[in-house]
Amino acid sequence: MSAVAGAPPIAPGMGGPSQKQGMSQGKKILYSVLGAWIGGIVLFIILFGFKSHKAPAVAGSIFSPTDEFKLDTWFKLGPIAFNKGVLYLLIAAAITVGVMLYIARRLQQRPGRLQVAVEAFFSFTRGMSKENLDEDMQRKYFPLIATIFVFILVTNLIGYIPLPINSGESFKLFGASIPSFQIFAADTNVGFPLILALSVFVLFTYEGVRHHGPIGYLKSLMPGGVTGPIVGLIFPIELLSNFLRLVSLTVRLWANLLAGHLLIAFMGGELGVLVGDQWVQWLLLPFGIAIYLFEAVLIAGLQAFIFAILTAIYLGSAVSSH
Repeated sequence: MSAVAGAPPIAPGMGGPSQKQGMSQGKKILYSVLGAWIGGIVLFIILFGFKSHKAPAVAGSIFSPTDEFKLDTWFKLGPIAFNKGVLYLLIAAAITVGVMLYIARRLQQRPGRLQVAVEAFFSFTRGMSKENLDEDMQRKYFPLIATIFVFILVTNLIGYIPLPINSGESFKLFGASIPSFQIFAADTNVGFPLILALSVFVLFTYEGVRHHGPIGYLKSLMPGGVTGPIVGLIFPIELLSNFLRLVSLTVRLWANLLAGHLLIAFMGGELGVLVGDQWVQWLLLPFGIAIYLFEAVLIAGLQAFIFAILTAIYLGSAVSSH
């Protein structure tokens, strides 16, 4: 007998130690998506080939990826031109105020998950202010720094939600002409970051002049220990660097959001439209999704944090002496 005496028989189908386990559900999904992606590329090549054509005309003009960032005026309210940039700012302001009021009215002795998250954010922002501002400046400017952080974060996040705001293109729904969906962030219009940066610049300049006096503030811009003729060389550089803070705050926020939205649009299909190959759109689609997730999850919060902490740093340095 080949079986060991007394050993229990192995039931059919149970298998021994060397039996291979089946593929996991995650791998099945991954291979299915990969197969659909590769199959789609092959199918588009078979149907349309590699031959490119010119970019299509939209509303009588040649298609351009920058068209989605144009602010077409929908209507005017006195001197205010209402467009999608204004709409996104109003939405961001409404969400910011609404969320803060909702949380403030539901603060409890035994906090829930939402309150725990809010308190963690409060502690994080408070620590950001504490590291760069003295006690009096903290009490005065912590609410502003926290509001800037939340407002820019909300503005960035809603910029990744597609809304029917593309007035340059439309589609029919039950006979009505509806603007096409697109993603858009108010930050991609340089005017919005510029106004925020200009407000911060005026604020820390005011605090510096109030603390040191006009002449004392100019003197405070100089590094400690610099004396003699070299002052004539260093002072213009320091003064210029102080004004460049305005440019830095503006361009950092604007350029990062604009570049991110352009990359999403390009990888999400616009590059394929420009070169005229449908298979290129399908090929780059996964990269567009990856960039979209990267921008929405990381860049939106990171840029809000950088703007807020630089605000705290600039306010703190304005009242300090080198």
